[in-house]
Amino acid sequence: MSLLDISGLSLSIAGAPILRNVSLTLAPGEVVAVTGESGSGKSMTALAVMQLLPAAATASGQIMLDGHDMLALDEATLCTLRGDLVGMVFQEPMTALNPVQTIGAQVAETVRLHRADMDPKARAREVLDRVGLQEIPLARYPHELSGGQRQRVVIAIAIACGPKLLIADEPTTALDVTTQAQILDLLRALAAEDGMGLLMITHDLAVVAEMADRITVMRHGEVVEAGDTSNLLAKPQHSYTQALLAASNHSVDLPEGARNAPLLQVNDVVRDYILPRTRLFVPAGTHRAVDHVSFDIKRGERVGLVGESGCGKSTLTRAILGLEPVQAGAITLDGTPVTEPTVRRKMQVVFQDPYGSFNPRHRVDRLISEPFHLLDARPPDRDARIAAALTDVGLSPEDAQKYPHQFSGGQRQRLAIARALIIRPDLVVFDEAVSALDVSVRAQILDLIADLCRQYDLTYLFISHDLSVVRTITDRVLVMQSGKIVEQGPTDAVFARAQHPYTRQLINAAPTLPEAVR
Repeated sequence: MSLLDISGLSLSIAGAPILRNVSLTLAPGEVVAVTGESGSGKSMTALAVMQLLPAAATASGQIMLDGHDMLALDEATLCTLRGDLVGMVFQEPMTALNPVQTIGAQVAETVRLHRADMDPKARAREVLDRVGLQEIPLARYPHELSGGQRQRVVIAIAIACGPKLLIADEPTTALDVTTQAQILDLLRALAAEDGMGLLMITHDLAVVAEMADRITVMRHGEVVEAGDTSNLLAKPQHSYTQALLAASNHSVDLPEGARNAPLLQVNDVVRDYILPRTRLFVPAGTHRAVDHVSFDIKRGERVGLVGESGCGKSTLTRAILGLEPVQAGAITLDGTPVTEPTVRRKMQVVFQDPYGSFNPRHRVDRLISEPFHLLDARPPDRDARIAAALTDVGLSPEDAQKYPHQFSGGQRQRLAIARALIIRPDLVVFDEAVSALDVSVRAQILDLIADLCRQYDLTYLFISHDLSVVRTITDRVLVMQSGKIVEQGPTDAVFARAQHPYTRQLINAAPTLPEAVR
């Protein structure tokens, strides 16, 4: 018997069709993955099950959840089912959690609303223990937790009342590989132990291969293929499914870079943070975020930096960019300390979330020409350089008059790369630049970076938790743990013959497609 039965679901928002005749089923204890590119309708299907749709949305068809016709219920009835019969884990835990409430209060709120027979505080402690947060007090706030811990809190809220269906919408997209493995193991265990149905929304086919019993592939709001996981991945019938698999296995043709003299030199760098006092009249402690780190990046070299959240990658990156003071050691670019103002114009950054790094009220021409303020004078050929930068990243010069919201996620990342390259910097830092992109867009951006390497002989530091990306887009890789570089070397050699136990742990934790699919 099906726990969830969606049949002929069609959805439009303000007259624009979003979903077309979507059908899928989910049995108790089963894991079903819905996959596809951004904009394929995955998340809207999940929101339709929860009936958390925009006010302008109209839906037809049928969504039967444990005998309830979700499209026919009023809002009051739906409120009694959300959090009780069905729970949802959202993609970004920091925005899903209330920053001014403790985690204990947020978990207890769900229990208080739906289960009068339970002690909310005791149940909050019990469910937080179950998701692996035994050491975390109920009085902690979301900002005091790591990304993986916050995701566990969101899962605790979703399962607090023992729902029959759990919907997980991209629950591991922004997590490092070891934390991702822990979250996936937790979700798998919850489904197996409680007989809970798990509907997983993801664009990562490697995660799908490890987690799902069945797969539903969506494109442009329609189901193009569905079936048993092993059979569908081994013998995909639809051309779109085949394209997704090809993009997941995509290998970048990275050109040979010129290995010249060192451009960036990091020598024995130490960065400490002062911790809050624990007692009156007791000296404050310190936390060492970067612990005697040393490495070079040669001009024309492409270097990867990997490690778990909290290992010190971000602190080290800020220090390299001259944005973070260090207590010991030195960082120089072409022989000049990075704290010198003249060095700033020689480095640029491509951030993880381009939409968050753009001012939404400015047009593209102003956004991507922002680095010109680092130059002594505005270049007379500003407009020509903007047009050239847009052309270099595969966009049109006419796009200069548009606003960021008029572009897709992949196009916005191209704009971010154009902004970074417009003044031809000596060093580019890619900070998780493709982690939030679906597989096909990610492949396009990686190919773009390889093409730019051919044109400009780029030198870059590529920071990522996605080891498959680092393996294909870098010449050399640095592995960071607890503030130290524990292993470094040529990328292929490190991945093939990792020497440090932590490196082997990272490689083993990364989800991979079955051998028959690769």
